[in-house]
Amino acid sequence: MVSRITTAALVAAMAIGGAATAQARDLSVVGWGGAFQEAQKEVYFGPFMEKTGIKMTDESWDGGIGVLRAKVEGGNATWDVVEVESDELAVGCEEGLFEPFDWAKLGGKDAYLPSAVHDCGVGTIAYDFVMGYDKDKLKTPPTSWADFFDTKKFPGKRALRGGAKSTLEFALIGDGVAPKDVYKVLATPEGVDRAFKKLDTIKKDLIFWKAGAQPPQLLASGEVVMTSVYNGRIDAANKNDRRNFGIVWDGALFTVDSWVILKGSPNKDAAYKFLDFVGKPETQAKLTPFIAYGPTAKGANQYIPAKRLPDMPTADENMKNIVTISAAFWLENIDRLNDRFNKWAATN
Repeated sequence: MVSRITTAALVAAMAIGGAATAQARDLSVVGWGGAFQEAQKEVYFGPFMEKTGIKMTDESWDGGIGVLRAKVEGGNATWDVVEVESDELAVGCEEGLFEPFDWAKLGGKDAYLPSAVHDCGVGTIAYDFVMGYDKDKLKTPPTSWADFFDTKKFPGKRALRGGAKSTLEFALIGDGVAPKDVYKVLATPEGVDRAFKKLDTIKKDLIFWKAGAQPPQLLASGEVVMTSVYNGRIDAANKNDRRNFGIVWDGALFTVDSWVILKGSPNKDAAYKFLDFVGKPETQAKLTPFIAYGPTAKGANQYIPAKRLPDMPTADENMKNIVTISAAFWLENIDRLNDRFNKWAATN
């Protein structure tokens, strides 16, 4: 907690000192890249520039609160609006890395689902970390995370995200922990040890991915037989690349990503105009034909074709046995558990 208070004070001081020297530049929006960002360019970025006349650039990143700390604390943040995961939202807000939100500029909090409302961010998509596999290569499809860890029944390499978050949850689910009990178990030293012991059972068959575009590529190349993956990336690969990938929704990790404005941004007015544009329910609904991520604006579902709704992570059938990622847990434990994960991954 001491380091976070120190960081907040540092950021505040730099924001005051640097305000006078901030240079005007094009609005910079940063997303997750790959098929998702291609869809955003089509539905969000291009139409926004055309409607408002505001110039913007877009970049991609692979996440990590350390990247945002370096950007803001270095006093030369070239990013304005960034898409972040729930733990990055919580940690960054506590550390003063993001601008506090003026919800009046976005139509008020009631325009969004409760899970999309935060003091420092607005939800952009609801999605799942799921298991993906190639239907053409597995005659018997996996049905659970226990199957992911069963290398006798399903031989071959498999992939997980290269970090503690999501990987430890899936390890516990694969070891028989009920989704509703995952964070209760993971909150204990014994639970953390249990997760790593489960990962040990398939370590020689594991590949780790970093960018969201990688899991479909690993499946397509045959490098792995199954992988953790964002549900929308599987959907996009099937639609755009004519793949025959399957999804295991059981035991999925559900979460919401958010847009934030980095502290000290010289483009706050343009940033709010962008967020207001992409937050409209009819605009968010236009993204769903490209990639199966759920909207966060109230009323958006009425604009989504009925035949598309079963593909969404928010469909009732797909929500039956999920884990909602605990931002509170990762706020307190992300650095510690990532350190342990990195040490574990680096050893034979």
